[in-house]
Amino acid sequence: MKIVIDVFGADMPEEIVKGAITSVNLIDEVEIILTGDKDKIEKVIKEVGYTGDKIEIVHAPDVIDCNESPTMAIRRKKESSLVAALDILKTREDVIGMISAGSTGAVLAGGLFVIGRIEGVKRPALAPFLPTVNGNPTLLIDCGANVDCKPEYLRQFAIMGSIYVKAMCGIKNPKVALISNGTEDHKGNEQIHQTFELLSNEKEINFVGNMEAREMFSGDFDVLVSDGFTGNVAMKAAEGTINTFNAVLKSEIKKGGLRAKIGYLLMKKAFKNLKKRINYTEVGGSPFLGIDKILVKSHGSSKAKTIYSCVLQVLNIHKSNYIEKMREGIKNSNLAGE
Repeated sequence: MKIVIDVFGADMPEEIVKGAITSVNLIDEVEIILTGDKDKIEKVIKEVGYTGDKIEIVHAPDVIDCNESPTMAIRRKKESSLVAALDILKTREDVIGMISAGSTGAVLAGGLFVIGRIEGVKRPALAPFLPTVNGNPTLLIDCGANVDCKPEYLRQFAIMGSIYVKAMCGIKNPKVALISNGTEDHKGNEQIHQTFELLSNEKEINFVGNMEAREMFSGDFDVLVSDGFTGNVAMKAAEGTINTFNAVLKSEIKKGGLRAKIGYLLMKKAFKNLKKRINYTEVGGSPFLGIDKILVKSHGSSKAKTIYSCVLQVLNIHKSNYIEKMREGIKNSNLAGE
């Protein structure tokens, strides 16, 4: 099974190549297609010392950066690493999915204009799994693809998220919550009020009501529904809190002297396990749900381990038969034909 990776959309292209090499070395059933500047890619491959035949390079010298208009860049930069990867995903039947750490807007625009949406889907959405206290992952949809959302888009996110969680986690009746500023039915702005009513009357999902953002990592919910602005702010605030906690902890250990250092050594394994549970590199990237192929957006600063996790993620999505289940789910819901 082949997976195409956009190399030069990322902050550190050499890490993307290293991640691809790690993937083909550790996963027997996978081959990788890398798009980007061939000479630069080959240089990294040579430095790593990879001599196998499971990596294919497609020369695409142009790069789309985050400062460009996503739609215009997709249309004009036909020889960019991102567009080349999208074309391969669309046209080659032996390619099961794609990974890019490039501009979120450009990846979304490419998914829409080059790959296309699953029939019936109005707005594709970014949907990462979040770590939780009880170890059961929670899906956040949307976390940045759609800043402004109509209530009917959020309703569709809830349905798509439920289908995805059923396919990936085997949960028969996922609990769906709407992110708001309070758990009471009347809380939230007008958008939330209208969405709450739509979800309450939606027979395709198990809607359990509003949820405050502080419960995101509780593990009490399977799908968290939000517009892309709110979801992105909530997720980045959580990331910032974790980073601040780590920085303060290190500072206090240094200031605490011998006792603090001994305490840290005794707790080192626990801290290591905590870091692993909340580390995004262990999860992979965020798939664009609603696109007619498997398209995963990885973090812009992704390292080799992140890309390896993304490759595993694409494989798992493919094996879950998610695309077919999503097509069938949308077709059977009253979203089809709207």
